[in-house]
Amino acid sequence: MPEGLTGTGLTIGVVRARWNPAVVDRLAAGVERAMAELKVTRIVEVAVPGCFEIPLAAGYLTGSGQVDAVVCIGAVIRGETTHYELVSQECARGIQDVQRASGVPVLFGVLTVEEHEQAMARSEGPGGHNVGEEAAVGAVEMARLAQKWAPFASGSG
Repeated sequence: MPEGLTGTGLTIGVVRARWNPAVVDRLAAGVERAMAELKVTRIVEVAVPGCFEIPLAAGYLTGSGQVDAVVCIGAVIRGETTHYELVSQECARGIQDVQRASGVPVLFGVLTVEEHEQAMARSEGPGGHNVGEEAAVGAVEMARLAQKWAPFASGSG
């Protein structure tokens, strides 16, 4: 965690997919740990059916003007068809599109893995590798960066 980073006073949105709940619940626990450690107390949570729907929900949150950043969590695990490629690519592109269009940081905590075991390894508990936790820390860090620099980028500062 970056030294001196705090989420006090920030409102962070969390968009989570309901698909692959065994993995996503672990990612969500990582987000909760990071938010508690960074003292983020205002969290807006939204659940969507799957990863394909994450960008739209993230767009609703960024468009509301009520969040300083959004964390997106989900898990796309390769199957026997090309569905994996479509969902993972469009989810990633959609999240990036929302971030660029809104100017609000939207962090990618969506696992795109070959097999369930890889997803479990990237969503470990305290002290382990948890992509949700990493994305939550990144959201706070980027929200602070946006507070400092976004007014200058828009020409209003």
